[in-house]
Amino acid sequence: MNIIWSPFAIDRTTEIAEYIAQDNPAAATKWIETLFDKVQSVKSSPKSGRVVPETNREDIRELIYGNYRIIYRVEKIKISVLTVRHSKQILPIEEIQA
Repeated sequence: MNIIWSPFAIDRTTEIAEYIAQDNPAAATKWIETLFDKVQSVKSSPKSGRVVPETNREDIRELIYGNYRIIYRVEKIKISVLTVRHSKQILPIEEIQA
């Protein structure tokens, strides 16, 4: 199963990494590497993440990585990473609508 990152998810990841890099560039690099490793882990088990509570849809799931939520959609032939959000932020539903 392929993993596809939405442009929005890439932008959010970049913003977060840039914020982390202000204090510690090495930590930002490690954060991104670990984030991508975490996402790759769903290739073999796409439903391993929990259902996103705000949607209650079986196809919209999330992985928790530290203080961040990696939200993705499970489709027949691919996994789409929709967004990455800090867990204390409200999740705007429009960020994850199909």
